[in-house]
Amino acid sequence: MQAPSVGGIMLPRGNGATVRLSRGASLTDFAEKINANPASLVQVMLNLGEMVTATQSVSDETLQLLADEMNYVVEIVSPEEEDRELLESFDIDFGENEGGEDMLVARPPVVTVMGHVDHGKTRLLDAIRKTNVIAGEAGGITQHIGAYQVATEVNDEERRITFIDTPGHEAFTAMRARGAKSTDIAILVVAANDGVMPQTIEALNHAKAAEVPIVVAVNKIDVEGADPTKVRGQLTEYGLVAEEYGGDTMFVDISAKQGENIESLLEAVVLTADAALDLRANAEQDAQGLAIEAHLDRGRGAVATVLVQRGTLRVGDTMVAGDAYGRVRAMFDDKGNNVEEAGPSTPVLVLGLTNVPGAGDNFLVVDEDRTARQIAEKRAARERNAAFAKRTRRVSLEDLDKVLKAGEVQQLNLIIKGDASGSVEALESSLLQLDVGEEVDIRVLHRGVGAVTETDINLASGSDAIVIGFNVRAEGRATQMAEREGVDVRYYSVIYQAIEEIEAALKGMLKPEYEEVELGTAEIREIFRSSKLGNIAGVLIRSGEVKRNTKARLIRDGKVVAEDLNIQGLRRFKDDVTEIREGFEGGINLGNFNDIKIDDVIATYEMREKPRG
Repeated sequence: MQAPSVGGIMLPRGNGATVRLSRGASLTDFAEKINANPASLVQVMLNLGEMVTATQSVSDETLQLLADEMNYVVEIVSPEEEDRELLESFDIDFGENEGGEDMLVARPPVVTVMGHVDHGKTRLLDAIRKTNVIAGEAGGITQHIGAYQVATEVNDEERRITFIDTPGHEAFTAMRARGAKSTDIAILVVAANDGVMPQTIEALNHAKAAEVPIVVAVNKIDVEGADPTKVRGQLTEYGLVAEEYGGDTMFVDISAKQGENIESLLEAVVLTADAALDLRANAEQDAQGLAIEAHLDRGRGAVATVLVQRGTLRVGDTMVAGDAYGRVRAMFDDKGNNVEEAGPSTPVLVLGLTNVPGAGDNFLVVDEDRTARQIAEKRAARERNAAFAKRTRRVSLEDLDKVLKAGEVQQLNLIIKGDASGSVEALESSLLQLDVGEEVDIRVLHRGVGAVTETDINLASGSDAIVIGFNVRAEGRATQMAEREGVDVRYYSVIYQAIEEIEAALKGMLKPEYEEVELGTAEIREIFRSSKLGNIAGVLIRSGEVKRNTKARLIRDGKVVAEDLNIQGLRRFKDDVTEIREGFEGGINLGNFNDIKIDDVIATYEMREKPRG
């Protein structure tokens, strides 16, 4: 049914019908769903005070606004649902379908170690793996997600456990949340001398949101001031009640530094898995799972650490991970050994992908290279649209003129390159959350994994962007090119150092705010006339100090009679001086201004830039 809409445009009315659209959809996508002309939807948006082109990716709010106007209900399809529909279109079942009971075999539990920064998570993993990772970390903070498998003996039976190591600093919350989602059991590390800290609660909430059982490792029991009982009491308030107190959470007192009670902790993980979870998977199907971390290796290309969740991944399989795809050329276990296949709950390093997938992207094995390429390309296009819609500023007709004027909305353009996709993602999300008011906008033009290249410098040069290299450097002629083009390239190895510097740069882009600071007042006692200089005021400084070359106003009978004057000359007796302090007398020359009287007050001030908080 056709009916007139805004401005008399003939458009189909929705009558409450639902339209399903993906994130970053355009007006053309909307028009296709309701059999309308895209140009007429552009006109509707203009009438609503928004300038949008037909093919531009728009935000969820814009789609909602349009739908409300035309009496439709818009449903934004979640990324997960969109992905499921995409895979269904290729007859691929990604998810929990494991086949019949007879196909299932036991698999090792996947464990994430979480907790407050500096409470000993990495040291605990060191103790478990008997290696030392922390020495190579900048600032002693874990920068990447890694995955490792260890064996322990429980009731005279060898049991394997897979560990996912998540970063410690709060800037990596996004990655930590992903770590929890890929997990069967969470080990919450709490230092016995510090007790429960803000990030302890944050990690606990992630684990609860992922609905995984928790084993508490009370670390640093060998440190002075350690009080494991206090930790048990504190965690009771958050719903973790120790077994010895009648609850169902296992607490293990450990010292990661001394290697004390590590075996007991591993045993607690296995016992918790046996008691609370049915950990079985089909090892015969095509492999599916998660990309935990990925980076670009100079010699080997895109390298991804993947966790197989079901099925078996073999060398030669065609896989697609996020928007990357390729044939598995080689696989390595966490010790660097070549492996031919990896079963459920096994983490492996995979070579052969076309590009670097994102941390947390799902992966699956497909029959044909063509299918893998099509899935990857559709995912990439979807991500591009969503990212474009997210960073598009909504500009209404009322303030379009203001925005177009130079300097009204200032923008800091960034290009982020890092050594691993998880780090790049965490850095980008942290920077986009910086809030320094509405005058300045932050925009990430490009992010990627690998060295800073000439292409990055070209993009930065054309868009006045700053290039951030996180644990990577410029390669080839990129450095000389950056110097020639005047592109600012910053290198960082600790994430919050980058955040602090960018925040400072953002604050520097804000127009300075000035405040008036009163310096001093002078009362005119006498007036001296000079043929050369005009009228000179003989004054007594009543308060503060009067300085040469500062601003002044003249006050007569309590009213300002002259503004924006300058203290051009200042004398004490026969000497020229730069300032006269309270209680002293002197002479003031106000330049060309001569309208002064006895008892007038000269108030001096200066404009100072207000520091931004």
